Amino acid sequence: MQDWQWGKDGDQVEQKVVEIVDRIKKQKAPKKFFPIFILLIVLFWAANSSYYEVDTEETGVILRFGQFTGFAEPGLHFKLPFGIDRIYLVQTGRVLKEEFGFRTVQAGVRSTYSKRGLEEESLTLTGDLNVSDIEWIVQFQIVDPYKYLFRIKDQVGTIRDISEAVVRRVVGNSNVSDVLTTERAVLATSIEKDLQVTLNEYDIGVRIVTVKFQDVNPPDPVKEAFNEVNEAEQQKESLIFQAREQYNREVPKSKGVARSTILEAEGYAVERLNRAEGESTRFTALLTEYRKAPEVTRRRLHLETLEEVLPRLEEIYVMDQQGAGALPILPLRRDSKGGVPQ
Repeated sequence: MQDWQWGKDGDQVEQKVVEIVDRIKKQKAPKKFFPIFILLIVLFWAANSSYYEVDTEETGVILRFGQFTGFAEPGLHFKLPFGIDRIYLVQTGRVLKEEFGFRTVQAGVRSTYSKRGLEEESLTLTGDLNVSDIEWIVQFQIVDPYKYLFRIKDQVGTIRDISEAVVRRVVGNSNVSDVLTTERAVLATSIEKDLQVTLNEYDIGVRIVTVKFQDVNPPDPVKEAFNEVNEAEQQKESLIFQAREQYNREVPKSKGVARSTILEAEGYAVERLNRAEGESTRFTALLTEYRKAPEVTRRRLHLETLEEVLPRLEEIYVMDQQGAGALPILPLRRDSKGGVPQ
């Protein structure tokens, strides 16, 4: 954010004018040329302070006689000289970042960080009275440069103070196991929403892009015990995942087998029902014929039964009515193995 005058600073222009005037006085130039020098200096100052440039990631806030008149888009613009128009440049096209609990010493492919002297920022008390060492970042973007400049004095300091307050409140309402293990993303989302609501109440024209936990660790004296708890939680999640995988594999298979068994049972029931209905219809028809001719029907049933039973017998004996002896019958059957008459 800068005020674009000649040399990007109105004080420098004024200082140059004073130096030139003092130099003219020391050289004892004729007094008739003095107004001409002053006029040339004023014209030069006006020419150099009547334009300004806005970069691609910036927005210019224009004040005329101290009153807001509008915004300036990226590019080269003209303004009224002699401090009538003052231009403040705000980086609205860039996502700004604030770090908590650590500072980036050198950014790059392998960035280096430092935590020295930042323990008060990172140490946070949880809801179950445990201490956690939290490092997080807040990324935000300026959406209204006028509000950002003039609604509050210390913009970055205010955002940092509100961020710390919201983080400590949300973490203070959570258990240490949630903070260190599975609920980091949920807590970060809650912090982001609460932070945006609070900044909207301040109405400083800032939009929160994201809140992200950089690193969450227990304090050094108890870090080893908390790491064991974390490993146990991860093992529990792995076992739950395996159980769900087996459930998703076995349950559909069991349902398929059950469905197949049910369909077979239903088919068998239909078959038996149809057979029973057929037998019933056959018996009813036979009964009707029996009532018409009992003797003939009885003999027919006797012969049909013999035709069905006799082929199943191994040997057949025909007895004389007086019981004189057995009537031999030629063994005209074929052997089941060789297929030749016995």
